[in-house]
Amino acid sequence: MPAVKQASRLVTAATVMAVAALAPGIAYAGGRGGDGNVGQTQQHGDSDGDGKLSATAGAVVFDRSKNGAGNAAGPVASSSGNWTPPACYYAPKYTPDELQKYLEPIWNAESTGSQWDQEQRDKYVNGGEAKDFNKEKTGKGYWWDSYVTPGREGDPGALKCTKGIFWVDEGAAPPADVPEAITPEMLAQLAYAEIRVPSTRVDLAPAGTTKVNLPTWAWLDTAKFKPVSVTASVPLLNVTATTTAEPVSLRIEPGTGDAQTYPASGVCEITGHGIGEAYAKGKAGDTPPCGVKYLRSSGDGSYKLRATITWKIHWTGTGVTEARKLPDGTFGADQDVVVQEIQSINR
Repeated sequence: MPAVKQASRLVTAATVMAVAALAPGIAYAGGRGGDGNVGQTQQHGDSDGDGKLSATAGAVVFDRSKNGAGNAAGPVASSSGNWTPPACYYAPKYTPDELQKYLEPIWNAESTGSQWDQEQRDKYVNGGEAKDFNKEKTGKGYWWDSYVTPGREGDPGALKCTKGIFWVDEGAAPPADVPEAITPEMLAQLAYAEIRVPSTRVDLAPAGTTKVNLPTWAWLDTAKFKPVSVTASVPLLNVTATTTAEPVSLRIEPGTGDAQTYPASGVCEITGHGIGEAYAKGKAGDTPPCGVKYLRSSGDGSYKLRATITWKIHWTGTGVTEARKLPDGTFGADQDVVVQEIQSINR
């Protein structure tokens, strides 16, 4: 019953179990909290003594303490077409007691039909798949259910997870017919969506206002563009993955066809401790390693120069010691450049 599946997702968001045990720095022995509860919510934030932020999305916990920060920071866009992390996945959600507290109010409301309610009781209570919600296995496994990735609720991919709630013994693999069951690689992909990188506003010389046919130097200090990373984990399964983004190049788009970029491709690679080279006195006659030369005045307005950083993204995780690639990401920003005609005096 589609209505029942939808009801399941709505009630999931209201499950009220403590998630404090999932915060960084707190031991999580045996994959469970001290009371054996799964402890999940759809969204939760917490911070440790250093003020480093962590957050959860269902069974998945995100550690963003090594992420990019600042008001201008933003998410990277995949350079591989329409690639996106999974919109839904399966992971532990209920202990036997929690599943009982979740399902019995639905059955008792008698809004889903007596036939379906009885089928559910036969499945989870009367021995179809479990007796009394598998209470005899308390502490030895969890009931798994689907989660929708926050922000992806309207995505068609969120409808792929249609399998009903199922039991997995602790330490056992989920059923082979559940391709959306959480894995380290899926955690890495979810962490990819949480990556935030700093603004790509470049330093220019001349700054703000330049002249026609005058090479304008552009550069970035990579001290502002250190690698950033986000770690995603499912503490209940002792599974984790860390996704890291490293800046590799800067693309300059002048905002007009009446311009020449340096190099001609407009792509400036990272060399040493920066991208491009800071302008200094005595270099007026030199060609900048990274920059632009405007061939026409911007008149009474300005050109929108766009600077876009490409970030190489890779991950490691449980069972994965060597870095594995994910699609490169890009993040750009616009800045106004006024271009004036060079004034000359005829005598």
